[in-house]
Amino acid sequence: MDTAADDTVTDGPAGTGERRPGETAARSWRTWPPALPPGARPYLAPLALYGVTKLVGLGVFATLLTHAGDFRGKNPRFGGGAHWWDVLATWDGWWYLQVAEHGYSPSLVRLGGDGLFTVQQNSVAFFPLYPALIRMVSESTGLGLYGSGILVSVLTSFVAAAGIYAVISLIAGARAGTVAAGLWAVAPGAGVEWAVYSESLFVAIAAWTCYAVMKGRWVAAGLLAFTAGLNRPTSAVLIGAVGLAALVTLARPASRREHGVRGPVYAMLVAPLGLLSYIAWVGWSTGEATAYFTLQREGWAHFFDYGAYTWDVLRNLAVGRGDYPFAFSTPDLLSLQLVLALPFLIALMLRKRPPLVLVAYTLATIVTVLGTQQMFGNTMRYLLPAFPLLLAPAAALSRLKLPTLVVFFTTASIASGWYAHYVIFELGVP
Repeated sequence: MDTAADDTVTDGPAGTGERRPGETAARSWRTWPPALPPGARPYLAPLALYGVTKLVGLGVFATLLTHAGDFRGKNPRFGGGAHWWDVLATWDGWWYLQVAEHGYSPSLVRLGGDGLFTVQQNSVAFFPLYPALIRMVSESTGLGLYGSGILVSVLTSFVAAAGIYAVISLIAGARAGTVAAGLWAVAPGAGVEWAVYSESLFVAIAAWTCYAVMKGRWVAAGLLAFTAGLNRPTSAVLIGAVGLAALVTLARPASRREHGVRGPVYAMLVAPLGLLSYIAWVGWSTGEATAYFTLQREGWAHFFDYGAYTWDVLRNLAVGRGDYPFAFSTPDLLSLQLVLALPFLIALMLRKRPPLVLVAYTLATIVTVLGTQQMFGNTMRYLLPAFPLLLAPAAALSRLKLPTLVVFFTTASIASGWYAHYVIFELGVP
């Protein structure tokens, strides 16, 4: 009769089951591969779903690019290249690689004239954390800058998916958290998650910052928000959400007794320092205190206009016109559908009564995106960090049976190769 002991091989003399002095016991076949730590096991399903879904979408994107072949005739800096994967390092990716290779040369060069662009574009418009990681990975692994940029984006995208799972599962359960990680993989604009762009890194930091606040880990929240400030200017909304959550915690006697005073105060003081330090450094380096904002406004035509540009786009699209700056028909129409869905998504999110930090972060992100003049077709990408909007859809989908979910994510992953990848990289400017 077989027993469990029969499956174990020992190094001792036959039949004794004992080890000779100085020898170690042989490992049972049941212990390989090594068991994951208990805390890591819940993340297997969401990360597997995220990774498989992204691979399918990327494969469809590569097929579409190769079939069309248009990228071969474009400038390698502006959506072109010798191979389809070169497209993933164009546009903003080109700037990040320039910073990673050469560093910054801060300047504010006036071009004159009265058009949209009156200042020469400069690399200091791109925050330093992501290119610094590219350079560090390249020098430590021997990978080129392109390969390092993709590696950083892919790895941090998994960290972001894990963070989204952690946040959503606290509110709606583990199954909803898993679905949310998959939804983020097929969200409009998700093509930049595995490109030389900083979105994945930012969402990774943002998701875990929100999680830290939700768990009352204020020191971690403050440090993460500080780090986010070195990655993107839109970190201002995350910093504000952390500060607001900390203020409300201090204002309520019960939560103040539970969390203390030092943690929330620390988070409020530390969170904005990364963003403020970089903007101050740009001003000091160029000799103009507001140089960063001048560069964004006059070099990239990005500035907060209280929604005037967005309203202009919506009026034109409603009557089938493209009489507005940066018009790209297909990305603009997809972004329009997303904007029209926002009130519904916000209402559903609020019905779930998420914590204040998530509400503040999401609403501030939406106001910032819709209130800023920038390429409307990129609204899909700019809203990618607003992951709490996935809360209600994920909770609803989590009630479906597994076969239905498989059909949904299979269809969505295939379709995302077009609407989340090809549209923004080939039919617009990401």
